[in-house]
Amino acid sequence: MQLQVQDVTIRRGERVVVRGLTFSAARGDVVALVGASGAGKSSVLRAIGGLDPVAAGEIRVGGVPVTSARPPGRAVADSRPLVGLVFQFHHLFANRTALENVWLAPVHVLRQPRGDAERRARALLDALGVGDRAAALPHELSGGEAQRVAIARALAVEPPVLLMDEPTASLDAARRGDLAATVVRLAGEGRTIVVATHDADFAGACAARTVPLQGGRHIE
Repeated sequence: MQLQVQDVTIRRGERVVVRGLTFSAARGDVVALVGASGAGKSSVLRAIGGLDPVAAGEIRVGGVPVTSARPPGRAVADSRPLVGLVFQFHHLFANRTALENVWLAPVHVLRQPRGDAERRARALLDALGVGDRAAALPHELSGGEAQRVAIARALAVEPPVLLMDEPTASLDAARRGDLAATVVRLAGEGRTIVVATHDADFAGACAARTVPLQGGRHIE
């Protein structure tokens, strides 16, 4: 599904953290937002995900406005199923198993029957190589396992666009390679993927195109 970010500006109070950013991604594309900490990468993902408003510009997923210039607190909540977000630190529910973390949103947000959601959750965990960890609690998972559970959770609501914020932060070199291969495979299944990362090697391994950011601006 086509993602369009058009002339987007994002503020934190009086401070401009992203200024006039424009880029697009088509179905099956992997685009990497690259830059140092504070470059504005995570802010862009949160805006695409409908979590934060933008001060100017517009973001569209499949032609549908996800967020546009509007007062704080007025992100378009009913557009969020178009987008899945994998947070940097996973944010799995600590008192829920890996399996429960994956099926909770389909059941409680999308109102899917629990049996159907649980079967889908098991299939996702299996496909991502962590099916044998379905009964584990988050503190029992390695960094790589938690990352894959977080990806499964994001995919459980079947979003056409998947966002990943610093996905290699807790991974060693071997696991980064595995994750890059997983990202490429997910894109090959028809998803549009945007990755925010400071890891240039990871970006080069999985992304067809990079958008370098510095001080909230796209630099060539």
